[in-house]
Amino acid sequence: MLIKKYHLISILIFLLSFSFKMKAQNTYDDIRKKYKIYEQNDERALPVVRLFISKAKKENNYEKLVKGYEDAFYYSNDATLKLKYADSCINASLKTNDYDVISRSYLGKGTIYYFNLKRYEPALDQYVKAYEYSKKGNDDYQEYKVIYHMGVVKSYLGYYNEALKHFEDCIQYFEPKTKGDLHPNTIFNNSKGYLNSLHQATICYRNLGNYKMADSLVNVGLNFTSKSKEFPLEQAYFTKCKGIFEYHQKNYDDAIQNLTSALPVLKKNNDFSWTSVADFYIGKSYLGLGKQEQAIQQFEKVDSIFQKHKFIVPELRENYELLIKYWKEKKNDKQELHYTKNLLKADSILAKDFPYLSAKIHKDYDTQILEDAKGKLEKQNYWSLGAILLLILAVIGLIFIAWKLYQKEKLIRKKYSELEERLQTHQPTPAVSYENIPQQSKAVISKDVFTDLAEKLKEFEDTKSFKEKGITLPQLAENFKTNTTYLSQYINDVMGVNFNKYISTLRINYVTDLMYNDAKVLSYSVQGLADECGISSRQNFSDLFLEINGIRPTDFIKQRKKELE
Repeated sequence: MLIKKYHLISILIFLLSFSFKMKAQNTYDDIRKKYKIYEQNDERALPVVRLFISKAKKENNYEKLVKGYEDAFYYSNDATLKLKYADSCINASLKTNDYDVISRSYLGKGTIYYFNLKRYEPALDQYVKAYEYSKKGNDDYQEYKVIYHMGVVKSYLGYYNEALKHFEDCIQYFEPKTKGDLHPNTIFNNSKGYLNSLHQATICYRNLGNYKMADSLVNVGLNFTSKSKEFPLEQAYFTKCKGIFEYHQKNYDDAIQNLTSALPVLKKNNDFSWTSVADFYIGKSYLGLGKQEQAIQQFEKVDSIFQKHKFIVPELRENYELLIKYWKEKKNDKQELHYTKNLLKADSILAKDFPYLSAKIHKDYDTQILEDAKGKLEKQNYWSLGAILLLILAVIGLIFIAWKLYQKEKLIRKKYSELEERLQTHQPTPAVSYENIPQQSKAVISKDVFTDLAEKLKEFEDTKSFKEKGITLPQLAENFKTNTTYLSQYINDVMGVNFNKYISTLRINYVTDLMYNDAKVLSYSVQGLADECGISSRQNFSDLFLEINGIRPTDFIKQRKKELE
């Protein structure tokens, strides 16, 4: 009997200790550890997340309840369910009476609207609420996260000047906290904020046409990310921006190289938005190189992303115009109709999220014209009307061609006069001092390096070393005993252009002056002129001459010979 009693007591002690042990194991941190092993959108975490939420509810611990609902919409793979959890998160946060927590909950709902549902106006509404609460709180980092997200939506909607102010404020806040005697997590989080703000500011400057400032920020971002392996996505963003910049500078091979190298990281992070933009500019670069078939393959990739995600940004609208034009020239009515329909779908999405674009859409590619084209392709019964319209268009076309030829000749004479005046009154460009370059550039290049590069580039120009064919940025940097980042940054800040444009301008200015002052040079062929100034390709020389001087070299020779007769 005594043995049985002793045995019973032993069992009770064991159960009691086990109960305490289990209770100790079910702390909030212990529960979270069980599902933190899962990736975002992995719903296997949700059953354990619900235990976390249940515990917080029982204990009326609203701060933990907020965290539970945040984890719930993080691991949920369904956008509608994410939104439901976000609403519960806001309700719980309001009971904490903590402005920073409330701000965080509204920010969470806003990001779901923006990234998952692609509903941009309600996203901005949530961000505004988050900002209002963040101003009452004490967490500056939270406040600037909200400012950043508001800027992202404004940029997406096309309000680039307004968005830029947000990103400049964020850069000013985050940048000082990327270094110094701070906790590594603090430095990491602020570095992420700084780099993403730089990236978004770059996008704004590009869309505002300020390519010089955009490229300068790209160089700052690439310089920062090259020093650490912690920011592969941000580095891919800057590489992508570099590729777009090279496209606009007509450096198509460099553009393709940069954009292609950015794609794997963008795809790995499921960033289909920037993946589609990168594919588009790779396609346009192939067009610039005359590789139409490869370009079309890239444009079709953009369409595939649109069909899957029902997502498009305004600059990708041209993707469909190019596809329609291609298949129209190929006389493939089926494909032309297919992409016409897809363009109409894209327009309807853009019209919902971009009210300011509606007028532009109707001006550039009127919706009614697209509808008419769609009907015409579907019903091939209006041949007579088509023939009449074709005849009218032919007559109009002939008149238009004659008028354009007259205008072209008139413009050539005008451009020649302007160029001649520039050659006769040329004044050296005032030197830019180190003190006058942007503050962000000073973080990349020191005064000693700046002065050294100024002296070496002056000698480079005086000795006409730019005439050497095939000269590259890495090659010149090696000759100067410096690195490409310093040299590129100096040329951007002082010359106001990138390296390729700087070399091209020196060469074209040199050969233009030679053509104007030495009559025998006018007898050179276009290839001979290209060789004289160090440009390999006849076509590239002609294009650069036109871009810099506003007139083709053949037209310049013709006008100069007339003048000398």
